[in-house]
Amino acid sequence: MEEKEVGVVSDYFARIGVVAIEVTGEINVGDTLHFTGHTTDFTQVVESMQVEHEQVMKAKKGDSIGIKVTDRVRKHDKVYRVIE
Repeated sequence: MEEKEVGVVSDYFARIGVVAIEVTGEINVGDTLHFTGHTTDFTQVVESMQVEHEQVMKAKKGDSIGIKVTDRVRKHDKVYRVIE
């Protein structure tokens, strides 16, 4: 499977399990994202995302989005979209 870098983790809110991502590519609801870093390595499907507390279906370069995640991530982890 091919992967394309689409963002970088800018913050992680452990209590609510939400990651803030600075988007450098394009992310859509339904995409499979791969989070990778020094101690991070998991994939998950984007079920919903928000920009400024508003639900969105698509995020583009320059957006800052929030996504609920199933595992812990760290600041500066890379985010890739899995291309099947």
